[in-house]
Amino acid sequence: MATLQTKSAARLMMAPSVIALLIWMIVPLSLTLYFSTLNYNLFNPAETPFIGLMNYRFFLSDPAFLTALQNTLTLVVGVLIITVGGGILLALLLDQVFYGVSIVRLLVIAPFFVMPTVAALVWKNMMMNPVYGVIGQALEFVGIGAIDWFSNAPLTAVIIIVAWQWLPFSTLILLTALQSLSEDQKEAAEMDGAKALSIFWYITLPHMARAITVVILIQTIFLLSIFAEIYVTTSGGPGLQTTNIPYLVYSQALLQFDVGGASAGGIVAVVLANIVAFFLVRLIGKNLDA
Repeated sequence: MATLQTKSAARLMMAPSVIALLIWMIVPLSLTLYFSTLNYNLFNPAETPFIGLMNYRFFLSDPAFLTALQNTLTLVVGVLIITVGGGILLALLLDQVFYGVSIVRLLVIAPFFVMPTVAALVWKNMMMNPVYGVIGQALEFVGIGAIDWFSNAPLTAVIIIVAWQWLPFSTLILLTALQSLSEDQKEAAEMDGAKALSIFWYITLPHMARAITVVILIQTIFLLSIFAEIYVTTSGGPGLQTTNIPYLVYSQALLQFDVGGASAGGIVAVVLANIVAFFLVRLIGKNLDA
């Protein structure tokens, strides 16, 4: 049993690490808060007068903010629907025993290790190009005709690219959960005359509920900050059709040179992410306690 002296010694030894972590988190956030209260423009960096909350008022009243917020939520929900639904189907398939299953599993999770910038370039130039892209050629072959994804359906194109990257993650988590399901339960249900769909609905899916919750929580946090795919493929356009909150902040800082407004946007993004995370934990996090 640890004595009072050993506990104090442990806290003393951990203190430098904890303090370093706090400084590492607090300093950037504090600087962002500070810059958000200044009229800090890169065209005139020598004069940065204090303007209070004017940057927040400007950022929140900008019509582009509501569009970016809507695009952000659409992107998150669209990717979650594809990755959770597709992840369940792939996990069920990969849970079967067949020749070469190990190689197939490795190939399925491979896209998750591709860097976002590289994935966006591959999809933009080799898959979705309306002239020589694979998807365009396939649609031409079946008589539908090629689609100019980044002009006619840019947000859908970004959702497909991001979902392709995150589908392996959800598949891996759900497959792990599926492999922990006891075969005795399914065999007992089959002996009682249960069909495959009933076994999936009443046994398999409830067993995967906790894993699905983890997938939704983790992916939502990361999907709120998607940037590289949009920057590489559409640069937020056409117009504002693919501009999300992170890209709007980038545009404010490095395209409009308004560091103060971008800092205010960054703080707004942090607050929104925390609100979403809070409600997610409240709504679906209870599955983790089951």
